[in-house]
Amino acid sequence: MIEQHIVTYREEAIELLAELETSLLELEETPGDAELIGRVFRAMHTIKGSGAMFGFDEIAGFTHEVETVFDLVRNGKMAVTKQLLNLTLRARDHIKTLLDASVTGAAIDRSDGDAVIAGLKQLVPGVEPVAAVRAAQESAPVAQAADGDRKTWRIRFKPIPEIFLSGANPLNLINELRDLGTCHVIAHTDLIPHLNEMNPEHCYLYWDVILTTNRGLDAIKDVFIFCEDDCDLKIDLVDDGQEESDQSYKKLGDILVERGDLSPVEMNKILGLQKRFGELAVAVGAVTPDKIQSALVEQQQVKNVRQERAAQDATTSIRVPAERLDQLVNLVGELVTVQAHLSQTAAIQNNAEFAAIAEEVERLTGELRDTALNIRMLPIGSTFTKFKRLVRDLSQELGKEIEMETEGAETELDKTVIEKLNDPLVHLIRNSIDHGIEMPDVRLAAGKPAQGTVHLGAVHSGDSVLITIRDDGAGLDRDRIRDKAIERGLISVNAELTDKEIYNMIFAPGFSTAAKVTSVSGRGVGMDVVKKGIEALRGSIDIASTKGAGSTITLRIPLTLAIIESLLVRIDTSYFVLPLSHVEECVELTRDDIKNAHGRNLANVRGTIIPYIPLREQFEIGSNRPEIEQIVIAGINGNKIGFVVDSVIGEHQTVIKTLGRMYRDVKGVSGATILGDGTVALILDMGVLLQVVEAQELTASF
Repeated sequence: MIEQHIVTYREEAIELLAELETSLLELEETPGDAELIGRVFRAMHTIKGSGAMFGFDEIAGFTHEVETVFDLVRNGKMAVTKQLLNLTLRARDHIKTLLDASVTGAAIDRSDGDAVIAGLKQLVPGVEPVAAVRAAQESAPVAQAADGDRKTWRIRFKPIPEIFLSGANPLNLINELRDLGTCHVIAHTDLIPHLNEMNPEHCYLYWDVILTTNRGLDAIKDVFIFCEDDCDLKIDLVDDGQEESDQSYKKLGDILVERGDLSPVEMNKILGLQKRFGELAVAVGAVTPDKIQSALVEQQQVKNVRQERAAQDATTSIRVPAERLDQLVNLVGELVTVQAHLSQTAAIQNNAEFAAIAEEVERLTGELRDTALNIRMLPIGSTFTKFKRLVRDLSQELGKEIEMETEGAETELDKTVIEKLNDPLVHLIRNSIDHGIEMPDVRLAAGKPAQGTVHLGAVHSGDSVLITIRDDGAGLDRDRIRDKAIERGLISVNAELTDKEIYNMIFAPGFSTAAKVTSVSGRGVGMDVVKKGIEALRGSIDIASTKGAGSTITLRIPLTLAIIESLLVRIDTSYFVLPLSHVEECVELTRDDIKNAHGRNLANVRGTIIPYIPLREQFEIGSNRPEIEQIVIAGINGNKIGFVVDSVIGEHQTVIKTLGRMYRDVKGVSGATILGDGTVALILDMGVLLQVVEAQELTASF
């Protein structure tokens, strides 16, 4: 059980570190935003509190030092500066290192963490050590402010019985409240069962706390921030600290009624006995003595009342391991295959009742498939946010002024696709910053603003997502790329290429136009990795550039890698699947069309010459060609390419199955699927097939 909580802590800590980084980058743009400062503080407080609870003492201790400084910022005693944000971002990275080391067991270089703490201490007003400032605040929290700033709060903390199982200790939380100011704690025992009914691992106590402090509601909430879902918590302001001539407070009965410990009817009944209220309330069994004591403490400690109850948001989500989601999608894929078999059998049987059942199963399977895939969908904004830090750090390293803009952060993609998309996007953004955006003086001389812009956007397009990386830099140098390609023997000196074909040369392995090698680029490693990564996702990449104005790289990525919409085709008795996201249209290819092309694989489609690949020849299928074949025209890297098949069966929902180890290196085939009758159909990778044919033609020309 404890091990499971440790795993959960690591997962939550990673999410909190991502939120912390996002909040710090936003705070750099609006340093006076109190809400952002509060988000930063709460993220660190949760990491610290939960870390101490589950044995991550080093993380808790380090985070405590950083949190202390931001507590000063939150209380208006310290300003947000660039130096503070730089140190806090380094602190975030160090916490991530400590967290990773807890899994891998790797050695930790603590010098960077020590340097961060030392830098933070120097920023504290009065040049006092941070720990001393914190100790002074905790030792005399009430004396730091005038009496008019002190407010009194009534807190009822009622943990769930199973709170110990989550690793939380209620007494530690109560002690944190004591550190905030003058505090009286009353324990309630009325829920303790008989001994034979008691579970030793359950908590049956709950507490009333009367707290007078100058720290405010946020400080109280922060105490319970990492166990708020495991308790019933009520926080009421009973004294706002304003001077009042009337020194009296509510009567005892009113306090009990207000708390919900006594009903108004019971109060009136007791008052009718004309005796001391507290004694009579206990005597008639309406309340327990500890509740009377709690109400008396409140009555004595506060003067004037203004009630303000903290709203508690209900948790409406659950955390599910990614492996379970993957298993669910796999099972849904199997169900889709079985459903296709059922529908095909129903059609053959020609039984109306059987067909009606098959249609209903098909409908339900479709809804289940969509729901299962939607569960794995995540907004791409979580990935976009990471790149803001990348742009910030690289721009400082290179001495450039760069702003990052994002658009379409709410666009959703399969979690597996998002994970595999991270590295290609990192390469592309680094390339835009290093090669694209010019130095400030160069930009000013060219009539541009000193600050460059990198734009990252995402938008849905059918069953795909278009991701654009655009910069307003110098653009690609066509002539330089061409010269480098000739130098490396990629093209001949007399080759006539379009701008798009020349730009695509940058994806060649080892290709680089950088004048020198830097820590960012220049080794010729990156863009070829990008292309391979995108093609592994069955996506495509397109480049557009204007010299002096900037470049735009567009990625087309499928929404999911599990189930795709495809086009089912046949060659002789073999079936193949083509991803529908690339298919533009299908046209006929007759014997006359082949004859008119004079032996060249070209087709005239409404006045446009389109090259095609005869898949029958490519896969060496030796039977006779039919009189009329079909050309499936697809858009690949901005060009139209045809794929000739015997016939087009129609659209098909394809459940992707990976190939066995023996077939993984077969070029042009990315997977397989099982049809309704049990037949296996190969899924073709049209981009790789095109590369294979181009390589064959290049070899044949020498």
